[in-house]
Amino acid sequence: MARLPGPLLPAALLLLFAAAPAPGRPCGPAGLSRDTVLGRLGANVTLTCQDEGLANVTVSWKMEKWGTVAAVVGGRDRRLAEGNTLLLWQLRYEDSGRYSCYVGGRPLRSLRLLVEAPPCLAEPPETPRVSCYRRSHDKDVLCEWPLQAKPSPGTRAMLWVKQRFAAENATEQRCRYFSKARKFVCRVKVPPGADDTKPLVVSTCVSNGAGGLAGEDRIITLSSVLKPDPPLNVTVEALEKAPQQLRVNWSYPSSWDPRFYWLRFQVRYRPEPAETFTEVEQVMTTWLDIRDAWRGTRHVVQVRAQEEFGHGAWSEWSQEAVGTPWTDPRDLTSEMGPFSSQFPMEDGTYGITLPPELFGEDAADGAGGAVMEASAHSVASPYAFLVAGGSLLLGIALFVGIVVRYKQTWRTGGQWGAKQEGEAQHVLVPLGPPSPPLSETPLLSPPGPLAPGALHVTNLDYFFSEQ
Repeated sequence: MARLPGPLLPAALLLLFAAAPAPGRPCGPAGLSRDTVLGRLGANVTLTCQDEGLANVTVSWKMEKWGTVAAVVGGRDRRLAEGNTLLLWQLRYEDSGRYSCYVGGRPLRSLRLLVEAPPCLAEPPETPRVSCYRRSHDKDVLCEWPLQAKPSPGTRAMLWVKQRFAAENATEQRCRYFSKARKFVCRVKVPPGADDTKPLVVSTCVSNGAGGLAGEDRIITLSSVLKPDPPLNVTVEALEKAPQQLRVNWSYPSSWDPRFYWLRFQVRYRPEPAETFTEVEQVMTTWLDIRDAWRGTRHVVQVRAQEEFGHGAWSEWSQEAVGTPWTDPRDLTSEMGPFSSQFPMEDGTYGITLPPELFGEDAADGAGGAVMEASAHSVASPYAFLVAGGSLLLGIALFVGIVVRYKQTWRTGGQWGAKQEGEAQHVLVPLGPPSPPLSETPLLSPPGPLAPGALHVTNLDYFFSEQ
């Protein structure tokens, strides 16, 4: 390989990038291709099929606008005339498009007409800041840049792509403006079998009647601009009898063919009260089980994708999907804690909302279930029930023993009282003379005096009878 002399090296480098405008410098009509015709709004323009007139032939014209062929211009009832030249009067923005001339159905030439506003009616364009991406290995490259304001009518954007340090001319692509997204988008065709590792230089230019500006050149490779679309059909399901688990499922984006290249995924999730996400990386399947979910709490889940070997950038996050872990409907006495469904009552206790079907017919009288009070302490274990049952049995046995003991004592006391009652039935015989009959004794007469020693004799007689 011959080495260029020192004075010729800068000139060679200048010729290398002559096909694209320098970044930050004006660009516009001087950079238009040979098949592009620039027309002013409201003016007339003439399109020529061949420089030398064609004799004894009929030349027809067709206008192509955004991929469709029309026999009228801009929706007007003015048909395209026949002849080597085509005259268009009072140009409008709708007249912009590609015009082709034919002879007997054979195309001869194609010209592109650009209609722009006069310099006094146009606003200077914004400097393009382009970024490129490729949705899969078999898709074209898309380059785009956003705009702060809607461009002036007649603004056009161009993009040039060429291999770095190559002497070939740059490939020119026209960019399209999308009003809803407020950005220009350019499509770069990728030929089959292109090398993904070779660097490419991307240049841009935006111009209108007020002038033009070139964007900064970008150096890319086909593998470095890979950026898949977000995963689709993201769902979150609860696993039965697993109160802290969730299963996340998703599918590949429709623009990516998994038969040739795979994607790796990243999943992030969070419970709705929390603000930070927990991320899981290097997921090669289209599903994931979350094993640390919060009990009874709804979770927000998102998924994004990247080429399996890490080439290019991550996709945007998918749309949010939500799900709640499985909850046992019979679990009404769960412990208090950050995962408990209990809520404080006014009296300091905790209440649990019960489903209406647990109350049968009584639930029809209420509206939306009943609330029962629960203790703030944890549920007693089976050992506590065993201890309580043993204590109850011991108390019953002790009570029975006491009753039997007192019954025996009562029986003994009853016999002693009956014996004393029988002994008390002995008649005391008085030692003195018999008393007169009741009829002979006056009713109101004072009782007679007790015989001396009568009480003592009676007590002695009772004493000796006992002996």
